[in-house]
Order: sequence, then structure tokens, then C-alpha cells
Amino acid sequence: MTPSQLHPLEINPQTGEPFLRLAALHQNIIITPPRQGDQFVTIQHINDPAIYKWLENPPIPYLPEHADSWIQFVRKESDVTLDYLRKSAEEFPDGPLQFVDACPVRHIREVKEDGTDVIIGDVNFRRSPFEEVLDEVERKQMQEDNAKKQAGDPTIVYAIGDWLAASHHGRGIMTAAIGLLMTAWGIPRMGVRHVVAHTFAGNIGSNRTFEKNGFVNRGLFDNGKIARGEKKIMTLLEWKHEEVS
Repeated sequence: MTPSQLHPLEINPQTGEPFLRLAALHQNIIITPPRQGDQFVTIQHINDPAIYKWLENPPIPYLPEHADSWIQFVRKESDVTLDYLRKSAEEFPDGPLQFVDACPVRHIREVKEDGTDVIIGDVNFRRSPFEEVLDEVERKQMQEDNAKKQAGDPTIVYAIGDWLAASHHGRGIMTAAIGLLMTAWGIPRMGVRHVVAHTFAGNIGSNRTFEKNGFVNRGLFDNGKIARGEKKIMTLLEWKHEEVS
């Protein structure tokens, strides 16, 4: 039987929402598309210094208008991918599975005993910004060349970013989430073969999370990064498909 173009996503029978479920000790954790209504809890998390000190982009204080704008952006991105997959199901009912350029699920949620869930984090792929390339002209050219490549091209360099609620740190949740996203979606559905992560120097917990998923710590670099008025030294972590045993 030919698998659905949404494979390996599961579908919530009550809501029709696709999701991935973490295995073993974290079966109460799922990864879903962003939802309208995620803003309130997201604002609480992003305004937590334990989270935002390791993030580059969100303005602090993180206000409702910031959350609204972001949720609309990521929901549209997710919807575009899901729409393409559903259209592909009509065009290729007997396969093959089509490559896509993004993962339609990214919001990490904890499912409670009563069946309700709450957002506790975010994890996603995007085309690499090549932060580690220090020459600005060269970096821009590499970004442009990388962006032109078609989904499924094994030479695309992706970057992965994430955050997790401080209340859930130290449980292995993000390690499991990144591993699931890589093996269940990135590799088979996006053709991912090369991924980098850029973390702020000193973010030992995040570095270990990536290293547990086969990323190699390539060391520190200084590209002049300024985040909320503070200079940041960066760490490059890198995963390549051929390095996986």
C-alpha cells in the first residue's frame, strides 16, 4: 500500500490536525502545526530570561503584536506545505512521496491527562543563513545560491532552531524532538543531508542537545553578531548525512 503524502504524520481523528509524537519516555509530547491561540503562552515563554537570552531575534519585551505577527507567519508557512502535500496526494496517488522544503509541524506540546495540550516549545528547519561565513558579501552570495535550490536537493544546507520552556529543561525532550524531526521528516521528506545549528557561546545545554543527535561542535566564531545591544560570540554545530554511522 502506497503511504500518504503526509507520511509519517499522524492525524488527530477529532480535529484533523497532523502531528508527530515523540517515542518512549516522551509519548505525551507531540509536535503540531502552529495554531491561532498559541500567542498567549508563547508570550509567557519568550519573555522568560532563561529562554530569550539564548535567542537572537525576538524583541524583549515580547508583546502581543509581536506574537500575533509571528504566529500568522509560521501558520502560513505550515499551511503552504500542507496544501502542497494534499495536492500531491491527488496528483501522485500511487507515489512517489514528494519532497518539500519545510516541516509543517513545529510547535512542541505537552498532552495532559484530560486530553488537552499546551505549547512548551518550538523546533524547525530553514535554509541556512551561513552565520559562520565572516565575509558579508560571500555570506550573502551563499544564502542566495542556497535559496535557489529546489526541495530535495541534497546540497541544500539547512539550519535548525529551537526553544523549550524552562519548566521542561533537563528532561531530554528537545533531544528527542530534534531527533524525531530529523529522522521522521527532514531526511526522508526534505532530503536533508547537511544541517547546521548556530548557538550563542555558553549555551552548553543546547550544544549537548545537538551533539546527542550527531552534530559535531566546530568551535566558536565571531561574525559581529549583536543581539538586543549585546555582542555575541557564536558556536557552529554541524551534521552531515555521511557522518551518521
